[in-house]
Parts: sequence; C-alpha cells; structure tokens
Amino acid sequence: MTEPQTPEVRKRVGLTEGVNKPVFIWSVALTLVFVVAGVVVPEGSAAFFSSVQSWIVAELGWVYLLSVAIFLMFMLYLGFSSHGKIKLGPNHSEPDYSYGAWFSMLFAAGMGIGLVFFGVAEPVKHFIAPPVGDAATIEAARTAMEISYFHWGLHAWAVYAVIGLSLAYFSFRHGLPLTMRSALYPLIGDRIYGPIGNAVDIFAVIGTLFGVATSLGLGVLQVNAGFNHVLGWPISFWIQLPLIVVITGMATISVATGLDKGIKFLSNLNMLMAVALMLFVFVVGPTTFLLRAFVQNLGAYLDQFVLRTFYMYAYAPNQGPAEWLGDWTLFYWGWWIAWSPFVGMFIARISRGRTIREFIAGVLLVPTGFSFAWMTVFGDTAISMHLTGATTAVSDAVANDVTLALFVFLEQFPLGVYVSWFAMALIVFFFVTGADSSALVIDTLTSGGREDGPTARRVFWAIVSGIIGAILLSTGGLDALQTASIAGALPFTFVMLLMCWGLWKGLKREGARQNALVQSLRPRQSASWQRQLQGILNHPGKAETERFFRETATPALEAVALELDKKSLASQMDIRDDRVKLVVTPGEAEEFIYGIRMRRYETPGYSFFERQSSRKTAEYYYRAEVLLSDGGQDYDVMGFTKEELIQDVLLQYDRHFQYLHAIRT
Repeated sequence: MTEPQTPEVRKRVGLTEGVNKPVFIWSVALTLVFVVAGVVVPEGSAAFFSSVQSWIVAELGWVYLLSVAIFLMFMLYLGFSSHGKIKLGPNHSEPDYSYGAWFSMLFAAGMGIGLVFFGVAEPVKHFIAPPVGDAATIEAARTAMEISYFHWGLHAWAVYAVIGLSLAYFSFRHGLPLTMRSALYPLIGDRIYGPIGNAVDIFAVIGTLFGVATSLGLGVLQVNAGFNHVLGWPISFWIQLPLIVVITGMATISVATGLDKGIKFLSNLNMLMAVALMLFVFVVGPTTFLLRAFVQNLGAYLDQFVLRTFYMYAYAPNQGPAEWLGDWTLFYWGWWIAWSPFVGMFIARISRGRTIREFIAGVLLVPTGFSFAWMTVFGDTAISMHLTGATTAVSDAVANDVTLALFVFLEQFPLGVYVSWFAMALIVFFFVTGADSSALVIDTLTSGGREDGPTARRVFWAIVSGIIGAILLSTGGLDALQTASIAGALPFTFVMLLMCWGLWKGLKREGARQNALVQSLRPRQSASWQRQLQGILNHPGKAETERFFRETATPALEAVALELDKKSLASQMDIRDDRVKLVVTPGEAEEFIYGIRMRRYETPGYSFFERQSSRKTAEYYYRAEVLLSDGGQDYDVMGFTKEELIQDVLLQYDRHFQYLHAIRT
C-alpha cells in the first residue's frame, strides 16, 4: 500500500510560508476567539468554563473513560497479535537508536511539569480526602497510591501510543505526511487532503494548545508558590503574569536555536535534574519503606486495574465521588488526550525501524515504570511523614493549597531551601522544553507535515500558548486549567477513535497482502543445480555487483517497463548507482514497486577453526536484494540471467494482483 503524496503547497512569505492555509487560519481564528473572550469578559468566561466542565462530567464523562479503555485494550491487542512483527518503516529498515538511547528518550518523555506538580500533591490529597472511606488512615494511604498509579500508569501512555503508532506506521511505512490526518487514509482515502483532514489537524492544534497552556499554568502556579514559600512573594495573577512572560520568552529563545541545540540540550538537562531530585529524596528519605511500598503499590494497581478502568460512580451521581471523578480522573484523561499530538509525534519520530510489538512494549512500560517510581518516592514519603507522626505540615499544605505541597515537602529535608530552588529551576526548564517542542509540533501540523517552516512561526505558536495560559489563570486559575484540558480534548477523543479504526483497517489490509503473497509462492527455477550452488557459495565484490546492475538488472526492468507501456500501463524507472526500481501506475493507491538494491555484508567465515591465512582477503561482499512496496524482501537475485530476473518481476506482479483480489472480495 503506497499512498499518493500530499499536493504541493505554494511557499509564502513570513508566517504563512509553506503553510496549510485552512488549518493555519482556522486554528488562529478559533484561538483568537478564545483570547478575545477571555480578555473582554473574564467573569463570563470563568462562568462558561465552570458550566462546560459540569456538563461534560455529567453527560460525557463516560465517553472519556470508555475511550481511554478502548485505546489501552487496542494497544495491548496489537502488541500480542501477529501485527506486532510489522516494522514501523520498510521491512529492511533498522532502528535509528539503540535500545539504551531509545529507552532514555522514552524515559525523558515520561517526565514533565505534571509529575513535579502532582508527585507530592496527588497522593497526599487522596490520602486526606479519599473519594470514599475514612481519611488519613492506612487504608486511605493504600488507596491513595493505587489511584495515583492508575492516573499515571498504562492508560496515560496508551493514549500517547495510539497517536505515536498511527503516525509512525502511516508515515514511515507508507510515506504519508507526519500529521494526524494520515491515520484516516484507510477510511476516506485522498479526502484526507480536503476539509475532513483539515478539521482533524485543527482539532489536534487546538487540543495541543490547551494542553500546553494547562502545563504552563500548572508550572507558573507552582513557581509562584515556591517564591511565596522561599521569599514571601504574594500568590497573585500579577506575579504569575511576569513569570509567564519570562518562561515564554525562554521558550522562544529555545525555539530560535533549533531542535538539535535548544530542545536537545534542555531535554537532557531535565532528565538529569529530575533523576537527581528523585534520588535525593530516595536516599535521604525512608529508603527501605519506599522499596517495600513500591512492590505493594504495584500489586494493588494490578489488582484493581479493571475495576478502576471502568469505574464511574454511577450509583452516586450527585455525591462527592462523582465530583471527585471530574476533578481528577476525567481531568487527567482529558489532559493526556490534549497532549497526545505532541507526545505522540515525539515518540513516533524516535521509533522508526522498531516493530509494533517493540514500540508498544517500550512506550507503555518504560515511562509508566518511571512514573510509578516517582510517585512512590515523593508520594509515599509524604504519606509516611503523616502516618509516623513526624509531621503533618505536608498534609496541611495540600489541604490549603496544592501548589505549595512540593516546597513544604522539600523543607522537611536537609538543605531544603536550596533543593526548593533546584525544583523551581526544574519546573521552568520542563515548561520551556514542552512549549518549545509543542510549538514545533503545532507548526508541523499547520504545515501539512513539513518540518522546515520558518522560525518566526514556531515563535508565534510558543507566544500563543503563553497568552492562553495567562488568560486561563486570570479567569479561573486551576479550575480553568482543568476545564480547558477536558473541553479541549473532547473533539479530539472522537478523532482518536477514528484513528484506531483507520490503523486497524490499515494493518488488516497489510495482513491480507502478506497472506496473498504467501499463498501464491512458487519456487524460482535456475538453469542448473550446479549454477544455483555456485550462486549460494559466491561472495561477489562491489565491481561485480555493479556490473550485474548495469548489464542485467537495469535492462531487465527496462524491458518490462517497455512491455507495460505497450499495454497502456503507466510506469517509471528510478536508476541509481546502488539500486534500480520499476514503479507501475505511479501515484496510485495500489502502485506496484519492484526494485533491486545493493547491500554490503561482512564476508562470513564458515568454520570457527578456519585459519586466518585461508580466509577470503575481501572483508565485504555484496548482494542484489529485491525491494517491494513494503520494503526489502531479504532475498538475493545476484547471478540471475535477464530472463530469470524478468520471470521474478512477473512472479511478484502476479502476487500483487493476488493481493488486490484479496482486498476487493
């Protein structure tokens, strides 16, 4: 399945250079409506936010819970199914990063302002104000950690995995643009380049903007609380506004320095600082208790996994638990969905060459494991302070103002003031990295998948996210941030469900193709068994392989192309030094590709005890391997005659027609 490429977009000057005009204009217009409403009628906006959140929680909360459950079950199914062996890229592609580097980047992606903000506040909040049961008891402590694990566990990363897997599969394996619309190609075909595709990308842009603004708001609230605790500054919007300006300004500088400098440097710095902070608390805190608690928390999480996934407090709709669900679980689910275009595109970019099974296992398990460790170290340490009678200062801080929780918590340790400053710096760097990266993602979405847009446009989107964060804080603080995430994610939830359907159809289509190829396999014939044996034992050098391409492979494919032209079938040739390729009906959804590429291998030694003097002097040999539409096929045609090679082309062409028949019956 090779899909047509995106129509070319005319280059424009400034912010609109190379932009997808409908997506860019509508995204800016809808954002402008929100900004104007927040500035002109702040009280009305705050009331509107409150009514929207109440309506969504009461009427559509089940949509979020059921959708996230579907995302997780779908990812687990794909991971264990036969589709798991499919590569995110051509069959011959290799991962761009080693396991160690890949795990490190997934590890970094699992961290953010949210973990720093809620690492202490959430477990303690559930401990002193559980949705059901008595507060500040041992049972409340167990429940608090189970809920925190649930909110930061597999469900969150299943949301990101849906986006990342869809983008990586359709972009790297089938050559579609790296945008959300590409995942709908199996459902609507070329119409992804029209209004439907534009609407999908607009929803992704708006959701990402609100997700970024929520993270900015949380970060600024916590930094303001830190300055209040350390320096006595008041907690006020007029303190928060300059902080937003400064942090957004840092993000724009990072944007201007580029991906490899600004974002890469800050990402590495974030990871090191976060790990250092966690290790400090782990070593200075109740280390043995934390290790035991981690094991028990994991067991409780697994024990209540299914129940929590679908629990709606349906039999207490007008009581505390239902309100708690909207303030916590639905807020998180909305936040994850709003963030999913940004995080999903990041993990897609670093996962080219992985199999679907590797991708799902890595994306679900590695960041989830780190989040569990973080919640245990910070949350269980804070709860332990209360249960052991050491201090109730952290619990009191959470009850009064969750933004102060981290700093009151760190105050209980040696060098608490210095560690608080360190934590504030970490929060700022986290947001700068997130705002910078998300600006790049939004720019890619509004440019039809292009990643070479002007720096000015990425700066523009970074500033817009800062403005939205400021307006949300001015019109309702934390409640407005929660509502923004829940409301902004609502339309994109339905887009993600369609993306799951599109990915399923794409994988099912690929499965049908592979089955058709296997069923029509026939052995290739050679002139004689002696020559076939010679071909097996021969290890040709580069010059011999180049001569084969020049004298046999290219003339064979040109002969097939000439005959196809006589049959009024469009075809084109792509001839290079190290490969030759024939494409039949180029640009069509079901074009046929037959290529031969030169690959270098180390010359093998056939015996462990083989003497060095008897080994071949050449260190490498070359193969002429067949390349089809889904990538390399790992079989060698070096030594074939022109007629034998033409027969192999026709055999693969026959298999292609078997595949077309299979998907149309």
